[in-house]
Amino acid sequence: MKTIVSILLITLGIVVLAYSGLSFTTPGKPIEFLGLHIATTENHFVPPAVGALMLVGGILLLVVKPRNV
Repeated sequence: MKTIVSILLITLGIVVLAYSGLSFTTPGKPIEFLGLHIATTENHFVPPAVGALMLVGGILLLVVKPRNV
């Protein structure tokens, strides 16, 4: 399970860094005005720094062995 999460983090980190950040939209709250139904969207942005943190976290998770306490 640990290796799957680490590989997923590394892959997502590389994708975010390759595209210099990642932007996506989600459906927003619809507006009802005078009988009109207006759909809205919200824009979100994942900065490259988050991609770098995901990449480093995935590598560390893959390399570091757990300690027995």
